[in-house]
Amino acid sequence: MASGAIFSSLRRRRSPTLEAFLAPVDFTDVALVQTLVSVVNELVSCFSNHMFYFQRKNSRSLIRKVEVFQLLLEYLSDSGVFLPPTAVLCLKELYIMLYRSKILLDYCAQSSKLWLLLQNHSISGHFHDLNQEISTLLDVFPIKDVELSKDVREQFELLQKQSRRARLLVDMKDEVLRIRFFSFLDEFECGKIPDSAELKCFCVEKLQILDARTCRTEIEALEEQIVNHEGDIEPTISVLNGLVALTRYCRFLLFGFDEDELHLENESQKKIKKRLITKEIAETFLTVPKDFCCPISLDLMCDPVIISTGQTYDRSSISRWMEEGHTTCPKTGQMLGHTRLVPNRALRNLVMQWCIAHGVPLDPPELIDAMAETYASAYPTKAAIEANKATATLLIQQLANGSQAGQTLAAREIRFLAKTGKQNRALIAEAGAIPYLRNLLLSPNHVAQENSVTALLNLSIFDKNKSQIMDEEGCLQSIVDVLRFGHTTEARENAAATLFSLSAVHDYKKRIADKMGAVEALTGLLQEGTARGKKDAVTALFNLSTHTENCVRMIEAGAVAALVGALGNEGVAEEAAGALALIVRQPVGATAVVKDEAAVAGLMRMMRCGTARGKENAVVALLELCRSGGAVATERVIKAPALAGLLQTLLFTGTKRARRKAASLARVFQRCENPSLHYGGLGVGHAFASNSAPPRDTSFTGDVSVPMSISVHVL
Repeated sequence: MASGAIFSSLRRRRSPTLEAFLAPVDFTDVALVQTLVSVVNELVSCFSNHMFYFQRKNSRSLIRKVEVFQLLLEYLSDSGVFLPPTAVLCLKELYIMLYRSKILLDYCAQSSKLWLLLQNHSISGHFHDLNQEISTLLDVFPIKDVELSKDVREQFELLQKQSRRARLLVDMKDEVLRIRFFSFLDEFECGKIPDSAELKCFCVEKLQILDARTCRTEIEALEEQIVNHEGDIEPTISVLNGLVALTRYCRFLLFGFDEDELHLENESQKKIKKRLITKEIAETFLTVPKDFCCPISLDLMCDPVIISTGQTYDRSSISRWMEEGHTTCPKTGQMLGHTRLVPNRALRNLVMQWCIAHGVPLDPPELIDAMAETYASAYPTKAAIEANKATATLLIQQLANGSQAGQTLAAREIRFLAKTGKQNRALIAEAGAIPYLRNLLLSPNHVAQENSVTALLNLSIFDKNKSQIMDEEGCLQSIVDVLRFGHTTEARENAAATLFSLSAVHDYKKRIADKMGAVEALTGLLQEGTARGKKDAVTALFNLSTHTENCVRMIEAGAVAALVGALGNEGVAEEAAGALALIVRQPVGATAVVKDEAAVAGLMRMMRCGTARGKENAVVALLELCRSGGAVATERVIKAPALAGLLQTLLFTGTKRARRKAASLARVFQRCENPSLHYGGLGVGHAFASNSAPPRDTSFTGDVSVPMSISVHVL
């Protein structure tokens, strides 16, 4: 018998899958009847007394039909009458229909109210289709060939007549509420804020959404539908975005800022940790199906995607493969026609069902980012923008005048709202959120600090907001102080990411580096932070190193030693090599790198074992070290063991830029008149027809390849 948890998973993520089961083929007649009795009893006990909020008439009608089948099946089980082959076939079909009925009723019983309202017509259609098939089953059942008691036969025949007369039923009360829901959205579309009394009547009195927690659950359910949206399902993602914005506005307008939510948030964090432990234990004793494992990492796929050859991989693994410069399919060796990654939703759903059935929680770390991408993929409607603007006004009012707990909650909501699209980031800043978020940066409440610094990070992604943050008095220094003294690792890491985002503007790089303790704190995070913290720190240091005037400041702060040490860390080695390549362009930077005994060895190791981008940055760093560091630096590089062989390999297997820089480095060695590095011995003439060195790039960052994307972390 299928797990009830699977039904819950199905109904939460998409419309009910009514073709989920096959008829049993290995049951005897007696076993089949007994199994059906068990199934129908469970179904009736679960739903006969359940109060359905929507689809009441359709649900009650279906349950009454099931109750008639219950009478029939119990009679067959108790009497042991002979069943002709046709009756056995009908009972096998009934097995399927009972499970399909369970899926549909479970969907209506546990789905969010607003989603059921939006899907009123579609779900009514599911009930009608199931009723039609039940009617067909009743018509073909050989009632005359089965000995039944008079009362059971009468009930059966009555159900036959009722089923033949059944028509599609769309409850008009539900339909009126659905239309009213959309009318509020239309008001926002016209630039008008709906009347608060009418919104209260709709949400509280009509839908019985009575508190902030219930409203939050409704919002999360709609957001989940956006993430798992299928192209042929109405409403569209754009409309759903508007409805989410409308519901979020109602949540704060009607229920204020419930302080208990902060307690709930802390409890949810504990549950997450507990789930991770459970998952670790479960995976120790379970064998994951081979088809659910990524061919690259061999781990359970959290976010399976399809590449151009038709093969499926986990997104993180295949993305890494492509970033390393590979242009073939890892499994088949075929050349990739394109680099687009198409989500394999069918496989993802199967993985999720397997995890639920075996008690293995699946909380993909990419889920929230995928949600943000889905939001951003649909152009926001005017209604969504206006509703979010009204919500932002309420949140900022709370930041200005609310209690400490209320301000913390408002900062959290701004953090989430700023996650979804540049329009939201723009309107939040325009509404005046930045000064109030700055005030919370040094809050003694660690949750308030985390939320405020992450909200500023999300806002800073929109370029026009960068100037507002930098121009706000004391804001930059407060961000640096969070980086240095933040209450939690999360806060310090997001402060580093915020500095990276702000330093994308060239004019701000010097201002950031000059702030007391900024570079030192980034250096410390790179040396001692978590994997994510090191990534945030090294990208910020890379950005700062692109400004020539920051070189001395970074050397004084110990950044060179930290970057050299990071060359041995696979997660940040590429960026570290890129930053060193920029620093050594100046003589003072080259001198500092040469003094570090591990620098050249670390760059050599990256040329040997690094990624395609890492090898590229390493050879650029060595070339620039020779150019700027003088004879001492050049001699140090020349004497590095196995360099000739590494350059030879890079000339033929590296990226285009790596080959060019390797050839230039070989020419440097030729001029040093070192016999072991003879020009022809490296095969440089094979790569370049001319013996003259190519002109040096004039742009400061042109020879350094580092991914410049910002990863926004929201919990």
